[in-house]
Amino acid sequence: MSIGDDGNYGDGHGSGTGQTRTRLPDGEGDAYGPPRRTRSTLSSRNLITVVGVVVLLIAAIAFANRGGSGNDETGASSGGSGKDQGAAAQPTAPTGTKPVSGKTGSIASGFPKTEQGAQSAAANYVVALNSDGMYDAARRQEIVSSVYAPSVAAARKTSLDKAYANPAFLGRIGLKPDGTAPEGLTFVSRANPVGTKAEAFKGDTARVSVWYSALFGLAGAKSQNPVSESWYTNTFDLQWQGGDWKVTQFTQKNGPAPVGQDQPAASAEDMTKAVQGYGGFTYAR
Repeated sequence: MSIGDDGNYGDGHGSGTGQTRTRLPDGEGDAYGPPRRTRSTLSSRNLITVVGVVVLLIAAIAFANRGGSGNDETGASSGGSGKDQGAAAQPTAPTGTKPVSGKTGSIASGFPKTEQGAQSAAANYVVALNSDGMYDAARRQEIVSSVYAPSVAAARKTSLDKAYANPAFLGRIGLKPDGTAPEGLTFVSRANPVGTKAEAFKGDTARVSVWYSALFGLAGAKSQNPVSESWYTNTFDLQWQGGDWKVTQFTQKNGPAPVGQDQPAASAEDMTKAVQGYGGFTYAR
């Protein structure tokens, strides 16, 4: 309800006409100086001030939460014929769409056939392909079968087996030949998506970039390869196959990496507790 629609404020009296005001001395001041403010006048002015602050606050909140024009989060209608590469990226903000509830093994599945669904799939695939599961033979097969399109999955399994099962490679990062961490150490390999961007979307195909940070290393008092942070951007080519988005190919580049804060590194014990105590997420655009 607006204040002052009928010209009255505070105590419900009229606009002030017809009232008699007596000027009284205020201490040792001038008896004929400005009149003291009455309680009614102060209440009215205080009320107007409060209302003004509230109106400004509501306007600020509305501006901060201002949405788009009815299109999806990337600024183009789902099912469109492409992307305007010159358009500014939209912020990664809640869309109101619930995350998928399906899973293939430990990987989220059943993403909708929309531009938003393709972005959600890409974010979750970044997490899976950068997880410690890639260093376990059985889990690696599960991840590759879930993420990649059947037409490329077999070839990817072969090439990834050569890379992740290579004893020389595993030794360089401090793991045993079977891909497990030495006793007393905890292996950390975790991606944390920061945002996604639809580079292109057309019906059954999409190209999505995912910007993320990655934690990698061995946590523990005797670690020679402590957990460190790095930043990457992966760009996925996706196809709609079998009722879900599948990767046909992807590229990776470094960064963009922010300037590091002047924060002390966690102790080996604290890092181990954090990795073991904090689980991951299912990401939804």
